[in-house]
Amino acid sequence: MRTTGTYVLSTTLGERVQAFVPHPLPPSHPALAPGCFEQRNRAAELALARLSGVSGLVPSVDWLLYSAIRKEALLTSQIEGTQATLTDLFDEEAGFAVSNTDDVEEVSNYLRAFRWVQDHLRDPAGLPISSRLLCGAHRLLLNGARGTGKQPGELRRSQNWIGGTRPGNAVFVPPPAEKVAGLLADLERFIHAENADLPALVRIALVHLQFETIHPFLDGNGRIGRLLIAALMEQWGLLAEPLMYLSGYLKAHQAEYYRRLSAVRTEGDWEGWVGFFLEGVETAAGDAERSIVAIASLIAADRRRLLATPKATPASYRLFEMLPMMPRFTIEKARQQLDTSFPTATAAVKILEGLGLVTELTGQKKNRSYSYQPYIDLLTR
Repeated sequence: MRTTGTYVLSTTLGERVQAFVPHPLPPSHPALAPGCFEQRNRAAELALARLSGVSGLVPSVDWLLYSAIRKEALLTSQIEGTQATLTDLFDEEAGFAVSNTDDVEEVSNYLRAFRWVQDHLRDPAGLPISSRLLCGAHRLLLNGARGTGKQPGELRRSQNWIGGTRPGNAVFVPPPAEKVAGLLADLERFIHAENADLPALVRIALVHLQFETIHPFLDGNGRIGRLLIAALMEQWGLLAEPLMYLSGYLKAHQAEYYRRLSAVRTEGDWEGWVGFFLEGVETAAGDAERSIVAIASLIAADRRRLLATPKATPASYRLFEMLPMMPRFTIEKARQQLDTSFPTATAAVKILEGLGLVTELTGQKKNRSYSYQPYIDLLTR
């Protein structure tokens, strides 16, 4: 059986525990056999290529990114127990009152961290994928009440553990704090090395698991580790835009996700993890492709209805084109986005409402709120 690390004694909260220190990547003794992943890797790469191609179905890829990034932010947070919904996120962005503000803040923080990482990777003068980049993302992720005391933006300085009520009955004890910086440096070297013998998706699978094993932060490791997947997908040319929400697959198979991570540490089963990851990419890319086709069909049909009505105005056309990135809104929000007068914005909203494209939510005469509900229903299906 392949060993993937060593155990060292560590003391935390007065208990001596066996902490796991992973070997550097790639797996060795034996190395990963190409036969164990070649077929599934081809299927996953093909699914990603189809996803990239189908994004041309809509006039603006920004529509797709708006929903895809928010779904990933939501789902990766839900894996960690966050209860916010996609509608909560749309409501918060529209300025509506939301009940679970802390949960929505966590999802919004992930969005900010994701955009920050993406901006750096797309800027020639920006940070590369590195400990500094991940610490910067972590600082944004834990910004707020729940992140207080969790050392946002800093590598942990104490021993942590996963599962159990105390270190002594933990499911897994990551490496001691003094080893974290060195282990991350090894991981950076693997990321930036020429690894031509391993396909990019396989390397991403290895990197994600190694990061989760190191568990370098006091909180937020799962979300940063999954953000790293999306960053590497773009960095290594697998997906030009983050249109796939892999966390949906990982959430749907959460028990197996954790079991596969654990089996690498306990049994050396890198092959099982890589197979699971590649299957997840293929499935998630297929789901995203079908979602894009459904979104494109809905918006095209609704646009035809608007174009066919003699009551339509230039303002109502412009407002309709904003709906995929503003699915919940007030008339004041519409007025601001259209940069027009209140009566013109009101008339534009009334036209869309009359066609059944948007629905009024409050039943009030004033301060009315609207929803592009068929679109939201499609995204939350």
